[in-house]
Amino acid sequence: MISPVSLPPITLVLGGARSGKSTYAERLINVGLTGLYIATAEIRDEEMAERVRIHRQRRGEIWMTVEEPLDLAQAMKAHTTPERPILVECLTIWLSNLMEAGRNAGEETESLIRSLDALKGPVVFVSSQVEQGVIPDNKLARDFVDAAGGLHQSMALASDRVVLITAGLPTILKDVNL
Repeated sequence: MISPVSLPPITLVLGGARSGKSTYAERLINVGLTGLYIATAEIRDEEMAERVRIHRQRRGEIWMTVEEPLDLAQAMKAHTTPERPILVECLTIWLSNLMEAGRNAGEETESLIRSLDALKGPVVFVSSQVEQGVIPDNKLARDFVDAAGGLHQSMALASDRVVLITAGLPTILKDVNL
């Protein structure tokens, strides 16, 4: 188990749908302290409500949850402390929320990256790796994949550690301490 002291300032956990990335990210932080979970998803149907219920049940009582679908940098700034690590889930859902709201994904990504230096404690970001599949057949989906690719590249560059989860197994792609 990694303690908040040994957890790098910025960790990015990438993986496909149902790859185990959430569980892995939670284990990085779940050290008996109260972690802060910033949820970007909005519950819009029963299936999403069930996913949220399962995640909350798995995390247990030691987590504080803040729901923020759009203003992620502001939510992190408002809640950052050296003692409480933050888990942000999920960047690709945040991205889709931004695009649905008509916000500029590139500008919002840059704003998020700029906000990282002001954080007082470690943050683990979770994001779905969507840019490795078939090229989508419609412009909106292609725009989303392009924006996700840019977001992931920017986040990976800004992160101290980047982990790819496949079938529940982590592969360290980047670690500035190695």
